[in-house]
Amino acid sequence: MDSEETRQKMSKVIDFLVDDLQSLQVGRANPSVIEKIMVEAYESKMPLVELATIMPSESNQLIVTPFDQTVLKSIERALGVERDLGLMIKAEENDIRVQFPPLTEERRQEFTKLLSQKIEAARVMIRQIRHERMSELKKAFEDKEIDEDQKFNQEKELQDLTNEFNKKIEDIGQQKEKELLSI
Repeated sequence: MDSEETRQKMSKVIDFLVDDLQSLQVGRANPSVIEKIMVEAYESKMPLVELATIMPSESNQLIVTPFDQTVLKSIERALGVERDLGLMIKAEENDIRVQFPPLTEERRQEFTKLLSQKIEAARVMIRQIRHERMSELKKAFEDKEIDEDQKFNQEKELQDLTNEFNKKIEDIGQQKEKELLSI
C-alpha cells in the first residue's frame, strides 16, 4: 500500500463525513436531510429519493410526492420513525408535507452532540486506516522488504498524512458547529 492509496482512503472518510453532516441542516428545509431515509417498499428497503420527489415548498417545509401512490403509507411510516430529526409529518391525499420545527437552543445543543459523535467516528476511521498501514510497514520491515530508515520515513509520512486529515476533520466540525449554533 502506498501513500497515495492511503490518501485516497482517508479522502473517502472526509467525503463520507461531509455527506453525513448534510443531515444536520439548520434554518432551511433541505431535501438531503430526508432523501436517504430507508423506506420499506416493494418487499425491500429503498432510499426515499428513489421512491418520491422531494421539493421545498416553504423555508421550513418539504413536500414528498411518491412516484407510486401505493407506497405513500410506507413513506409516511418511515418518516415517522425518524424521531431524532423532530419532523412533523402530515399525509395528504397525494403527498406528504414534512415540517421542520424551528430550532430551539436545546435542539441546537442536541445537534452539536450528534455532530461531536460524527466527528469522532471519522477520527476513528482515520486512525483505523493509519493502524492498518502501520501494520503493513511493520510486516514489510520484519520480512526485510524495507530497511529501518525506509520504515521510519514512511511512518513519519503516514503520521503527517494522518495529522493533515485530522485537521480537515476538525475544521469541518468547527465550521458545522458554528453553523448549528448561529441563530
